[in-house]
Amino acid sequence: MKGKDPANIIREALGEALVFYYPFAGRIIQGPNRKLMVDCNGQGILFIEADADITIEQLGDSMQPPCPCIEDLLMMFLVLLFRISKILDGNCRNRKRSKNNILIPCLAKGNLKCTRPPHVTHVHHEYEEIPINDTNKNSVMTLDLPNMAHLSFFFGPREMRSLRSHLPPHLRKCSTFELLTACLWKCRTIALELDPDEIVRLLCVINLRGKQNQLKVPNGYYGNAFAFPAALSTAGELCKNPLEYAIESIRKAKNLMSEEYIRSVADLMVIKGRPHYTTVWNFLVADTTWAGLVEVDFGWGKPLFGGPIGALPYRSFFSRFKNSNGEYGIVVPILLPRPVMKRFQDELMKMISEESMDDFYNIRCPRIQSML
Repeated sequence: MKGKDPANIIREALGEALVFYYPFAGRIIQGPNRKLMVDCNGQGILFIEADADITIEQLGDSMQPPCPCIEDLLMMFLVLLFRISKILDGNCRNRKRSKNNILIPCLAKGNLKCTRPPHVTHVHHEYEEIPINDTNKNSVMTLDLPNMAHLSFFFGPREMRSLRSHLPPHLRKCSTFELLTACLWKCRTIALELDPDEIVRLLCVINLRGKQNQLKVPNGYYGNAFAFPAALSTAGELCKNPLEYAIESIRKAKNLMSEEYIRSVADLMVIKGRPHYTTVWNFLVADTTWAGLVEVDFGWGKPLFGGPIGALPYRSFFSRFKNSNGEYGIVVPILLPRPVMKRFQDELMKMISEESMDDFYNIRCPRIQSML
């Protein structure tokens, strides 16, 4: 690819891809009852060409979230992420595999429609309406950047091995997602110093495809197809119990994902007008390590990092990352008030008992000290 202009190549490739992913070339509009729709007007997507005066090698481990110079790029990223994550409607077209067995994108979503009439059959704690009062008035942390610490934590083989050592034998083969999510949920809750009787929630974004494909979501479907059932606990029970308690709570929430539960969610969206999930003492995690973002190659090699650009006070993402030592692992951005972040780090260090605190700060997460 030497001597070729990457901007022109990517622009032309996007033009060809948008023939199949045509809703992305449209515009989102909002219909009755807050229902999102895509106006497939073919206006195209925002494309900006820019030159950087820095090399990838110079950026090093700072490529992990929160990404450098994010203040300059945040608004554009947020617009693009919103558009990508909200493709719910549009002209439906069912596309099948071509003769050479290439998977063709499709937007057939008839199986994800609500029932007629809509009827909620499950309790959905993730959408529970919780009034703000004197005891939980600080539960919805706002994005007050001067008073917030936005840090990334790298979990390689050593960290995961150390976390598994805290589990009883029958749970040591639990998934990496369950283990890491349980650890972060518990450490975060301890750091918040809540009343022991306060209810805390964890929302796990679960994909309806693959093993969860009970609704027969077609291959190549690129609309939203996920839900996030809630794990509930009192703060006191979560903090005082061993890590296995959090893992079992997460598994219980994941087991709610039946076909009936998904249809109940769809009906709830219609009845309550697309409500926002609760943010009261809530923590939402999503695993993007399976999305293949670090495998994308535009012709100049694979990326060092592919994933969300950072965290929100109540939302974090798991992404794959290869650090400067050549070690692969999972990087998780966390955004918390500074005093809470310090307590979070201390609790996390108790979990990662294989290494000293200096090793964790200086080798595993070299940017943490300076940012605090």
